[in-house]
Amino acid sequence: MIWIGYNILFIIGFCLLLPRFLWRMLRRGGYRRHFGHRWASYDADTRAALRADTPCIWMHAVSVGELFVAFRLMEALRASNAQPQRFVLTTTTSTGHALARQRIQAPDVLLYFPVDLPFIMRRAFRHIRPSLVCLVECELWPNLIRCCAEKACPLALVNGRISHKSFAGYRWLRVFTRRLLPEFNVLCMQSESDRQRVVHLGARPDRTHAVGSAKYELDPRDPEQEAAAARVLQAAGITNDHVLVLGGSTWPGEEEILARWYQAQRDQFPALRLALAPRHAERANEVLALLARLGLRVARRSTIEQTPEPDADVVLIDTTGELRHFYAHAAIVFVGKSLTAHGGQNMIEPAALGKAVVVGPHMENFAASMEDFKVHDAIVQVTSPAELEAALTDLLAQPGKREALATRAGQHVARKSGAMETTLRALQSVLPGDSMRP
Repeated sequence: MIWIGYNILFIIGFCLLLPRFLWRMLRRGGYRRHFGHRWASYDADTRAALRADTPCIWMHAVSVGELFVAFRLMEALRASNAQPQRFVLTTTTSTGHALARQRIQAPDVLLYFPVDLPFIMRRAFRHIRPSLVCLVECELWPNLIRCCAEKACPLALVNGRISHKSFAGYRWLRVFTRRLLPEFNVLCMQSESDRQRVVHLGARPDRTHAVGSAKYELDPRDPEQEAAAARVLQAAGITNDHVLVLGGSTWPGEEEILARWYQAQRDQFPALRLALAPRHAERANEVLALLARLGLRVARRSTIEQTPEPDADVVLIDTTGELRHFYAHAAIVFVGKSLTAHGGQNMIEPAALGKAVVVGPHMENFAASMEDFKVHDAIVQVTSPAELEAALTDLLAQPGKREALATRAGQHVARKSGAMETTLRALQSVLPGDSMRP
């Protein structure tokens, strides 16, 4: 009866949200082309790719942040396992799907995550035929989990986290979680607090591990791509003699705060330049209109190679998948979705590059990592637009303070690496094929 009730409520909720879902799909585009994936309906080429004989690991990552973890884990699994590995990677968002499409290579297959209804999930299992399902962070889809149990397919959660706020909500759902969580063969949580919370919700203690955050495990730097980003900045008149402040993964409202701050400071600091990278590239025209109203000269990353703007005030990074390469050339980075929206974006990437990083008060998606950063004085967190402006100006006016903060940030990320190796050891007992290489 519990699962019947869940499925009825899911259908009702899905129908209520469908108009909004379709509107976002129409406005953003994105996954209209592969809308059938949501119903586990695949074209002939995709079905052929899924029929390959090599054992398949189904990896699910919701969006961009989780995808970086998924790709790092896929690479690590390939390197550590004695048998060839093939992956089916599913995403939820169109932004994540676009990024994954740039990196995925045969024989791996990229799909959208199917709707969590029994008949759809069973159809997906028939096509994918996974020998292991691996979920990134905290994706608890009841029918997916129940299908794993029905098919005797091992199930793992990696880089898991449960924030204090989420835990309060999950406690009301223990009637579900105490039936779902014991089905996991391995749960690799980011911190001991996360581990304790998931055990309280029903996970088996002997299958649950605190391994650290896999988001500290970043791809190696790409000198060629960083050089390409430098050429884009040079086409906008930005050289090593300038001090670049970059707003990364920004949300509505944050671009205006940064742009107005830049306007107020550029006379006092003539070397100051600004770059903005909206979290959703399709907002580029909206941000461009805002900057035009403020009277700022803008260079768009997508067009600057054809039409250089050597006197630009602002570089608008309106592409996907390049932000990290632009971080390499910034002096100060503000990480968005943290001031005017909730959740936060990945501050570990710019910190790993040795940058002075500033964030707003809303970093719920990185709560454990934020505590570590603050303990080591490796980040600046502000609570309001006024505090953000003051913090940026302070770092701009004091290069020594800025460089010391950047050094602490880089050192902190280097100390925290190692979660991937621990995760691989925890996964060893459920990996398909032979045991891991020594």
